[in-house]
Amino acid sequence: MALLWRRSSRTITTYHIRNYMNKGFIGGAVVNQGCSLSCLSGRSVPDQNCRYQDSLAWNSTTLFSVQRFKSTIAAKQLDSFSSSDSDDGQSLDFPGGKVAYTSEMNFISESSQMRVPCYRVLDDDGELIRDTDFQQVSKEVAVKMYKDMVTLQIIDNTFYEAQRQGRISFYITSAGEEAINIASAAALTEQDIILPQYREPGVLLWRGFTLQEFANQCFGNKADYGKGRQMPIHYGSQKHNFVTISSPIATQLPQAAGMAYSLKMENKKACVVAYIGDGGTSEGDFHAGLNFAAVMEAPVIFFCRNNGWAISTNVSEQFRSDGIVVKGRAYGIRSIRVDGNDALAVFGAVSAAREMAINEQRPMLVEALTYRVGHHSTSDDSTKYRELNEIDYWKMARNPVKRFRNWVQHNGWWSEQQETELRNSIRKQVLQAIQVAEKTEKPPLTELFSDIYDHPPSNLEEQEKHLRETISRHPKDYPSDISV
Repeated sequence: MALLWRRSSRTITTYHIRNYMNKGFIGGAVVNQGCSLSCLSGRSVPDQNCRYQDSLAWNSTTLFSVQRFKSTIAAKQLDSFSSSDSDDGQSLDFPGGKVAYTSEMNFISESSQMRVPCYRVLDDDGELIRDTDFQQVSKEVAVKMYKDMVTLQIIDNTFYEAQRQGRISFYITSAGEEAINIASAAALTEQDIILPQYREPGVLLWRGFTLQEFANQCFGNKADYGKGRQMPIHYGSQKHNFVTISSPIATQLPQAAGMAYSLKMENKKACVVAYIGDGGTSEGDFHAGLNFAAVMEAPVIFFCRNNGWAISTNVSEQFRSDGIVVKGRAYGIRSIRVDGNDALAVFGAVSAAREMAINEQRPMLVEALTYRVGHHSTSDDSTKYRELNEIDYWKMARNPVKRFRNWVQHNGWWSEQQETELRNSIRKQVLQAIQVAEKTEKPPLTELFSDIYDHPPSNLEEQEKHLRETISRHPKDYPSDISV
């Protein structure tokens, strides 16, 4: 994927990607690729129909063993590292494969002339791109996808309002990323294990987590599976193969590699899917997780939501690479960049990635370009670091829910009447769930110290004793609805 910087050159041209392309995204413009569903392998690039080409030629057999890179989907793609004999016909037999010699000193460039293109199926108005290559979706699945995207919107809006009213302590919305949530979930099966970051409640919603269960967790009541120990939005469900959300960033990625390896050892026809934001790729665990998965050839999909902002840090201040997709090749992981606001493109890309991960026992990397329309959380005011017109553009012109609705409605599967009825119904159900959760008793104080040790150590018993004494001395400083 690299250009060569040649020593013999007298001038070096620096390419500024922002001025190069025809479609804007934070960090530089990206070509929208509607031609075919293809991905970057550990060493190959999209097929000839796409406008991304690698100028470096190489002999594929001298780099890695062929068998490892066979693919039912990627086999049709041309390897840009195709053949170039060494100057003297000799090569270095080095661990990992033979390496050809050359007498010309060449440096691999830090970037290519063009950014990796972005796969999409629907244009911004929800119309199918002509001659597009995409996986067909049935009416039943498409309608459920749209309903869940709308439901996720209403959940977010209602719980955000509840936090602003002081009824819950914290909340994070998925505004602008509804397609990523629902479409990726729709492409998976119940047997696939999910390790979320914290902006993927739609995956849990798709799997059947109820509105009441969402409310119970956010209010931390007695019915909460986490027994009120976690912050709001830190959902988890063993029933739905959804590992409980953890606040520390990227810690789930090495865990995902390990879980996927266990599935491989047990010959399970399932994979692990680990979600991460663009900011999380700056954590060491991102690199450790990808390298671990690649070396162990574990069936895991690393799904990166590149929404342009890591809280207030723009991606241009996060890395100098062409986003996240190019990082996969560095670890020998097949990768694809997809329009995260196009539900059909996300569905198709994740479906294909899952097929390769399971059938070929390999890790996959999916980078979804999207935009976080809302604030990072209820503790954030994003207008302090980004322009309102930028937010409005993505909210209106690039709205993933509106785009998918246009396509579903164009097929005759949805109407204005259904839209009104759905939104009214979901709004009532969410409000009812909040009322029930709010009135439900809180977990007793004993739950704060249980489930850790079979026999509590003396220091933990001392902490519990000290807390009870403090509450008895200052009863007005603690909630009255908690059983001591």
